[in-house]
Amino acid sequence: MTLVDPVADALSTIFNNEGRYKHECVVQPASKLLGQVLRVMQKNGYLGEFEFVDDGRSGKFKIQLLGRINKCGVTKPSFSVGISKIEMFEKRYLPSREVGVLILSTPKGVISHKEARELRTGGKLLAYVY
Repeated sequence: MTLVDPVADALSTIFNNEGRYKHECVVQPASKLLGQVLRVMQKNGYLGEFEFVDDGRSGKFKIQLLGRINKCGVTKPSFSVGISKIEMFEKRYLPSREVGVLILSTPKGVISHKEARELRTGGKLLAYVY
């Protein structure tokens, strides 16, 4: 099995385990970017606790699932998003105005689109979850 995009593989694993009503899942390999994406999902109430498990290789994340994810995934390619374009991508990836979160990689870190609006910063669109 070749890993081309670890974040996409992780979100796919989370989505599949949510669909099977599992209470937790293990995602590997772990990376700093994946940890930050999981932190944004946790902050917005889509995931419970998660912890890094060092297995002597690249590590893994053990994630507590809450059953709140209807769909999640990465955006290919990772579009550049200015403040003015956030609404356009909201319409494209999220089902309605107040539902879901776009996850952006900005100069201020990996944050949700709501935080990006407050901080008045743009960045690269990484993923979405609702």
